[in-house]
Amino acid sequence: EFTAGGRSEYILHEKYAQSSGHYIRAYLLIQKDLQELFDYIEPAYKNQDTYSYRVHALLLRTCVEIEANFVAILKENGYTKRDNLNMSDYRKINTTHRLSSYEVKLPVWNGPHNIREPFLNWGNNESLDWYKAYNKTKHNRHSEFENATFGCLIDAVCGLVSLLTSQFLNNDFSPSDTLLSTGGPNDGMESTIGDYFRVKYP
Repeated sequence: EFTAGGRSEYILHEKYAQSSGHYIRAYLLIQKDLQELFDYIEPAYKNQDTYSYRVHALLLRTCVEIEANFVAILKENGYTKRDNLNMSDYRKINTTHRLSSYEVKLPVWNGPHNIREPFLNWGNNESLDWYKAYNKTKHNRHSEFENATFGCLIDAVCGLVSLLTSQFLNNDFSPSDTLLSTGGPNDGMESTIGDYFRVKYP
């Protein structure tokens, strides 16, 4: 059992975060839907520019979930601005959660870029391409639809994986006694919530 120096007990404390399992359940549904999408779009570098209504819908859901997590983190840490939060507010979380240093590995991927760094641009004080695509297609799907690509979706889901991992390690708040574990391929990475992606911590 891996306890990260006792952090697992801290994460499980009732005052650590409100409704932690709520965010985990939402992510697990997104992961399930992504894996079902793989039945129709092969997880491969050559397909990164593929776009469709299914891809677009899942990109929107994923980014909305990322925003919900960001808002919860800021709120629970006493952030004074309450309305109209945006990426300039969310980016402050990078200082504490070190999101720009997370690497996420896709276990099944054909071609390069099977390891993603979804928040890397924040480390260079730049915007996130996948989040820009989400915003463009959310506000003007008719003319921006082709920006909601499969590659952006993969980066967004990896972003959600990074964000949840930075908060909860790989704890899924299930009722079982098993908390955190190590194992898997000898790739220098660890399993994540949902046991699909693998992550390299900062």
